[in-house]
Amino acid sequence: MTDPIIDVRELHRRFTVRSPRGRFRRTRTVVEAVDGLTFQLPEGSALGYIGANGAGKSTTIKMITGILVPSSGTVRTCGLHPIRQRKQLARQIGVVFGQRTQLWWDLPLRESYRTLAAIHRLPQSVWTARRDELVDRLDLASFIDIPVRQLSLGQRIRGEIAAALLHSPPLLILDEPTIGLDVLSKERLRVFLTEQRAHHGTSLLLTTHDMDDVQRLTERIIVVDHGRMAYDGDLAGLVRRVGAERVLSLDLTTPAPPLAGIPGTDLVSVEADGLRQRLAFGDDTTATAVLEAIGRHVEVRDLTIEEPDIEEVVRRLYLSATGTGTGTGTGTGSE
Repeated sequence: MTDPIIDVRELHRRFTVRSPRGRFRRTRTVVEAVDGLTFQLPEGSALGYIGANGAGKSTTIKMITGILVPSSGTVRTCGLHPIRQRKQLARQIGVVFGQRTQLWWDLPLRESYRTLAAIHRLPQSVWTARRDELVDRLDLASFIDIPVRQLSLGQRIRGEIAAALLHSPPLLILDEPTIGLDVLSKERLRVFLTEQRAHHGTSLLLTTHDMDDVQRLTERIIVVDHGRMAYDGDLAGLVRRVGAERVLSLDLTTPAPPLAGIPGTDLVSVEADGLRQRLAFGDDTTATAVLEAIGRHVEVRDLTIEEPDIEEVVRRLYLSATGTGTGTGTGTGSE
C-alpha cells in the first residue's frame, strides 16, 4: 500500500489578532484558523475541500504547500516535509491560486513557460513537448505570444493551469480556479482536468465555492467549518446526512388531481391543471417504488429526477452544525 500523497494529522494554525481598546491599549485575540484537522489524500484521487469564507481552506493549503508553518500537528506532502524540504516539494506539486499569479505580467505566456522550465531544470525536449500538449489541450495557441497583462481572466487562468502542470507534478492543488470565469471557460477547464487525471494519474486537491466543480471533478469532499472538519465522505453520503430530497417531475398523459398521499413522497407543485406534477422523496424509498405507486393512479408520459442542489445541502450541514453548537462531527459516505 502506497503512502498518501497528502497526510495531515492534528493540524492547527493559530493567529493573534490585535484590536484597539481605548486610546493607548490593544487587546489580543487568538484565532484558531485551522483546528485539529486530520485527513489523507491517496495518490491518484481527487478531493473537494469546501467551506464558507473564513473556514480555513486557504490556510490549510498554505501549510500543505509550505507557505505557512503549522502551530502544531504534522503535514507530509508527496512524502516531504513542506517547510524543511520546500525546494524538493516545489518540483512535486503544481499550485494555482485564483487571485494570484505565477506568470510574469509583462512577458507573453511562451516566455513565462520558458522561464518556469529553467527554474524546474527541465530538459528542453521534455518541457517543449509538455508545453505543446498543454497549449493544444487548453487552447492557448491564439494568445501564447501576448503579454499576460493583456489577457482576459479566462485566458490567464488557463495559462496559470498550464504553468502549474508544465513540470508534470503528481499533485495539483487548485484554490478557487474558476472564480470569475464564464460558463464556457469553466466547462473547458473541467474537461481538461478530467482528461489530465485520466491520462497522467494526477492527484487533485480542489478548494472552490462552485459546487459544479465539486460534482464534476472530485470523488470525495471534506467540508470545514471554522477550521474544524464538519464532514468527510462522498457527495451521496452528505446528501443522506442532511436528509436532502430528490424531486420527481412528471408529465402526465391527461390532467389529474394532485398526487398527494403517494407513500414516501411530498407533493411539491401542480402545474398546467395537473398535467405536470412534482413530488419530493428521500432515501427511505426509491424512484422505482414511487413510480409503481403513481402508476396505479395515472399514466406517465415523461419524467425527470432532479438531484438535490448541492449548495443547499452544504447550507443544511452548516445549519445542523450550528444547531448542535459544535460543527465538528465527521461522517462517511455510509452515513
